[in-house]
Amino acid sequence: MPTLWMIIASLLFACMGVCVKLGAAHFSTGELVFYRGFISVLIMAAMARTARIPLSTPHWRMQLSRSVSGTLALMCYFFALGILPLATAATLSYTSPIFVSILLILLFGERLRIPVAIALLTGFAGVALLLRPTLQPGQWLGAVSGLGAGMIASLAYISVRELGKAGEPEVRTVFWFSCVNSILGMVWALSGNIHLPDAGGVAIVLGVGLFGGLAQLAMTRSYRFGKTVVSAAFSYSTVIFASVFGVLLWDETLPPSALLAIAMIIASGLMVTLASRRPADD
Repeated sequence: MPTLWMIIASLLFACMGVCVKLGAAHFSTGELVFYRGFISVLIMAAMARTARIPLSTPHWRMQLSRSVSGTLALMCYFFALGILPLATAATLSYTSPIFVSILLILLFGERLRIPVAIALLTGFAGVALLLRPTLQPGQWLGAVSGLGAGMIASLAYISVRELGKAGEPEVRTVFWFSCVNSILGMVWALSGNIHLPDAGGVAIVLGVGLFGGLAQLAMTRSYRFGKTVVSAAFSYSTVIFASVFGVLLWDETLPPSALLAIAMIIASGLMVTLASRRPADD
């Protein structure tokens, strides 16, 4: 069942990405981040009230760490979606397992084992292959943002796992994450021009908030009740869903080199996840 929750989360994240890409023509990135958080706050508050789950948390430091890192990653991802093809942006944002391994080696002194080294080299080769032949000069800022999303998200995913181990309900974790989304998104939005949504814009921002909130809920449940290694592996299905949506909605056609690169990055993430597994892992 935790695996199914991650697949559901991946589909919902891809749907959110579609709404963000549609909304990029009408709203700033800050506005989209704000709507993503504000609508999700309302949904999570209603769910918590129905389930009689208190929203106050004894683990506020972990919640703050997860919320800030997750929001920064979200900002980078939303910005990249406005510039890059949907599949490319999704792939770059899912380089987080690669960055997790790098951080463990640099910050915690973990030994670089041969399978992990091969996986990292495969991932870097995939990123280089994906960027160099497929990006236009004006898309490089989006590429850097996509990679930044993957790097920062690695910190958020570790926090999600730890919050699950601490027994935090999924609704509470997503609620506080969405609160920080709203605050930081509003600050960013107010630094530029505000765009009031029309009927079509309302549908877009509702989709961003609804799909994003439910996706976070499903992902958090998967990490809480499932094996971390399995949940992380199946999170890559977002790239598949995003690729299908890109073809169906925007007629995006990726060259063979880009398809090979996406496959290499997905394989690298899976290899890193499996190679980093310990017998005591949950």
